[in-house]
Amino acid sequence: MADQGGTDRDQGGQVVLDEGRRHRGLGAARAMGRLFGYVGSGRAALLAVLLALLAYTATLVAIPWMVKLMVDGYVVGPEVDLSGMTPLVLALGAVILVHYAADSFYHRRVVLLGQEALLRLRVDLFDHMMRLPMAFYDRNQVGRVMSRVQNDVQQLQELLNVSVFSLASVVSLAAVAGAMVVMDPQLGSVTLLSLLLVVPLVAVWQRWARLPFLRARETVADVNSKLQEGLSAVRVVQSLNRERANILDFDEANRRNLDANLSSTRFSVALEPSVETMSAFGLALVVLLGGAMVLRGSLEVGVLVAFALYLQRFFDPLERLTREYGQIQKTMASISRIFEILDIEPSLVDKPGAKTLSEVRGAVRFDGVSFGYGRDAPVLQDVDLDIRAGETVALVGPTGAGKTTLVSLLLRFYDVGEGRITLDGHDLRGVTLDTLAAQTGVVLQEPYLFSGTIRENIRYSSVRATDGEIERAARAVGAHGFISRLGDGYDTMVRQRGGNLSVGQRQLVSLARALVADPRILILDEATANIDTYSEMLIQRALDELMRDRTSVVIAHRLSTVRNADRIAVVDGGRIVEQGSHDELLDLGGLYARLHSYSAQRAAP
Repeated sequence: MADQGGTDRDQGGQVVLDEGRRHRGLGAARAMGRLFGYVGSGRAALLAVLLALLAYTATLVAIPWMVKLMVDGYVVGPEVDLSGMTPLVLALGAVILVHYAADSFYHRRVVLLGQEALLRLRVDLFDHMMRLPMAFYDRNQVGRVMSRVQNDVQQLQELLNVSVFSLASVVSLAAVAGAMVVMDPQLGSVTLLSLLLVVPLVAVWQRWARLPFLRARETVADVNSKLQEGLSAVRVVQSLNRERANILDFDEANRRNLDANLSSTRFSVALEPSVETMSAFGLALVVLLGGAMVLRGSLEVGVLVAFALYLQRFFDPLERLTREYGQIQKTMASISRIFEILDIEPSLVDKPGAKTLSEVRGAVRFDGVSFGYGRDAPVLQDVDLDIRAGETVALVGPTGAGKTTLVSLLLRFYDVGEGRITLDGHDLRGVTLDTLAAQTGVVLQEPYLFSGTIRENIRYSSVRATDGEIERAARAVGAHGFISRLGDGYDTMVRQRGGNLSVGQRQLVSLARALVADPRILILDEATANIDTYSEMLIQRALDELMRDRTSVVIAHRLSTVRNADRIAVVDGGRIVEQGSHDELLDLGGLYARLHSYSAQRAAP
């Protein structure tokens, strides 16, 4: 079903960004109105810009008029009186100074306003994207999303600069046109009518140019997507000897972008010469018609001189508007793409009257829970699971059984399709997201560390944690020793994704990060996988400390890591098929016993 703002939804109701194949977008006026809603740091600043624009326009009109007064009053006639026009020359000099001062102030101020607007837009966009559900990122490539945040916002910067300067051009055109008609209605009207030929030309051009400009923006997103994917998975690419194939794919994406940009450029360069031709025609018409009127005595020489100056002031903004119009058309697609994201309503929000729980014991219950990522792809079916406060429950089962989906629902990355999940008897959908986030901690198989110091990474989920609390958490999980041996200790800078630390060290830091947040519910997703035996021993000790007196949900494929769990839930085909302790499940002789037997065989030398 189509979603407002140009997005689509798949069968599961998840938002899929439209990259233009069925692009609807926002209307131009509405899109520009929303964009300029970000402009302005206060009424005083906008008033100052408006006054500067009015001063610039007034002086633009006044200069040719004053020249006309000097020519007709002191230059043309039976007696030339150059000394008599000294006051007019001084006044003209003052007007010229005001003209350039107003022009300089206007342009500098609107650039500043544009940069402030982009700052607010980027912050709003990032804030909005941080609140979008996991379903959005499941269905949209990160590279394409990043293209909208980076490239499209950059295009908006150019658009804002062009647009505010275009405003000055439009006001100048209107003022100059009015001055010509007032100065000589006949000559002014004929001149303006001849220039109206530009209007249908631009209308036809716009109709045909929009699609190539949109295509250029789409292909940039495709290039960014392939670049991000290739760099993020460079280890996999090299290990599979995929470099050549990826280079060819990237080259093909860049060639499509090149073709799209060449096509849009052809439309851009086609318009400007046409408008210049129209401008030259208008100038020739004024010279011929005005000259004949001067010879007949029906037009003063000063008026013809003023008209020549006015035409220059008329054609300059007209040609500038023509050039800028191409840029505006290029970036109109970017406006639609940016607001397309901002128009996506986060599906997971606090309901009216959602409760903030001051104290959480950590009792969790799955009650008849069913869920699917798409209408035709059910993952969980009628799941019932009761986890007591402080209990450690392990989830085991074949790949694709639904273990990760269970904890994703518990973290409320998604809402259940049927049934409910409760925390201390409260439906998760009736509890604030902040409450849930504050009471849950997650330790993943692949620990993610952010660029910054080790101290900042441990403090990441608890920004108010003191240095003492950070060190105590690190000591409790066994991370203090290796941190102390680093050159700068807790202030050691972590490279991207923790590249200067071993997998075991990164995991210990992530455990300290979870501990310092002091969650009541802890979720462990294969936290001891992919590490050596010694690191596994250290991390297992840290986990014992971390899980003490907390409700813990452990996802495990290596069954040796869940023997000591209070209870083991076996998941298969989206259902919980067995529950019990390790020994009870072995005695049952079901799926768990078969998995355990298979695991033991693989571990045997």
